[in-house]
Amino acid sequence: MHDLRALRADPAGFDAALKRRGAPAVADGVLLLDTERRAAETELQELQASRKKISKEIGGLRKSGADTAALEERVAHGKARMEALQTRVAELDGQIRGTLERLPNQLDASVPDGADESANVEVHRNGVVREFSFTPREHFELGEALGLMDFETASRLSGARFVVLRGALARMERALGQFMLDLHTTDNGYEETAVPVLVNNEAMYGTDKLPKFADQSFRTEDGRWLIPTAEVPLTASVSGQILPANVLPRRLVALSSCFRSEAGAAGRDTRGMLRQHQFQKVEMVSITTPEESDAEHERMTRCAEMVLEKLGIPYRRLLLCAGDTGFGAAKTFDLEAWLPGQKAWREISSCSTTRDFQARRMNARYRAADGKPAFVHTLNGSGLAVGRTLIAVMENYQNEDGSITVPEVLRPYMGGTDIIR
Repeated sequence: MHDLRALRADPAGFDAALKRRGAPAVADGVLLLDTERRAAETELQELQASRKKISKEIGGLRKSGADTAALEERVAHGKARMEALQTRVAELDGQIRGTLERLPNQLDASVPDGADESANVEVHRNGVVREFSFTPREHFELGEALGLMDFETASRLSGARFVVLRGALARMERALGQFMLDLHTTDNGYEETAVPVLVNNEAMYGTDKLPKFADQSFRTEDGRWLIPTAEVPLTASVSGQILPANVLPRRLVALSSCFRSEAGAAGRDTRGMLRQHQFQKVEMVSITTPEESDAEHERMTRCAEMVLEKLGIPYRRLLLCAGDTGFGAAKTFDLEAWLPGQKAWREISSCSTTRDFQARRMNARYRAADGKPAFVHTLNGSGLAVGRTLIAVMENYQNEDGSITVPEVLRPYMGGTDIIR
């Protein structure tokens, strides 16, 4: 997850990168463990070589009938020491790994400093914010008045932060997912992929969701995890592989159910569909080379923006600051849609490059031009969060009588329906 050689070469720089994240310095402690481990490994190798040499001597002496007791005692003593060294090396490896796996990715130089979302930088805006001749309502007010959004039944079935959609709103949610998939596969060159929603520890760990975010995910009794995003199975699909360079970039897209415990979200967005335990999302993932990853990040973000542009939803792009950038990301662009009912910009997509952070965790590589294996770069982005897009459509296309106009691009997916009453 972090290059130990780079840490050895520039410990001060490594700690400085952590400081931008508000994380404490760790380089000195890691290097102490690393120095002890390397010394133990060196001694172990020397003992192994010595044991091999002595074993040859013992064989020769036995043929001549000479006494080998003293040499055999040295071998036995060396074996005990080797076992102790092997145990210690494993312990030190575990301590180093335990420290490094909890450290966030190093940030790109272009990421602005800042402690929280107030320091995020707006890159650009698109679309015209509609002026209403009436007071616009929030999505849950519209949905409940139409009788098509039912939180009460969902609560009886599953508890808080669930919803039952009915009729035309259920169809619109399905339409949005299909529209996004068609756009990303037909126009944007992504390969549609159907993925499991249950994954193992290795898939979660490789995509930096464990151990950091264990409390934010749901785990089954048999030890598997409900995916928090299709990023997990899509990215982990190349785990342990060495890919030919000519298959890169590999661009994958999936529409899946996602599950999050929303730990720490008590009191936030308790009404409506903004923050749910279960939701639909179209996820884009790219596997590429280090040389192409920055361009791929921009391309992916533009693919997400195209969805909003075709739907006619006003949005803005933000470059997240150091304190708001996610654990595994080196750089993140968030897209925020305008919600007239809330009179606020709300996140609808997050597109991140993790560089080789995830690739190191899952040992995903490609065959570089020099013929040697090198770590791939991985990127992920929402294209888009379907439930939040439904909210944005409902609030931006609402009418004074409580009806909702269907955006033109969705009408073919809605059987020609142009308005929901």
